[in-house]
Amino acid sequence: MGTGELTRRVEVDNAEHGLGAVVTHTGRVSVARRLVTQEPALPFTPSQLARLDEALTLAGRSTGLDFSIYLGALGEDSRARAEELHASMGASARDALLIAVSPAGRVVEVVTGGEAARRVPNRSCKLAVMSMVASFKEGDLVGGLLSGLRMLSDQAGNEP
Repeated sequence: MGTGELTRRVEVDNAEHGLGAVVTHTGRVSVARRLVTQEPALPFTPSQLARLDEALTLAGRSTGLDFSIYLGALGEDSRARAEELHASMGASARDALLIAVSPAGRVVEVVTGGEAARRVPNRSCKLAVMSMVASFKEGDLVGGLLSGLRMLSDQAGNEP
């Protein structure tokens, strides 16, 4: 056995089994396969997330308002869900503005707190939503969010 007299060499058809196939001493074919787990599909790349983060930070610093973006399902009553998300900000909701986008539902909602509503009127919110939707239709989710955020922060102006 030490010299190989009891072993036999059997060729394995790699076309059938692929790389990593061997025949065991009992005649069974053993195949090793590499499992590749798929990463969950994220809507943004790290650089896109950095751009959004920077835009949110700059908008907040220049206006004194708290800008937030929610991306996900809003359900049947999208307005109520967006208002619920806005209210979850607690005491800071008064100075907050939320952009809620549901790509699957094709819905964009902008919710403003009391101070934010005074500085960003409904007409400006509607124009920002129209700008975002135009970009979304072209498949540019990040560009649309950045454009809408820029328009809303420009309308709010500098912190009083």
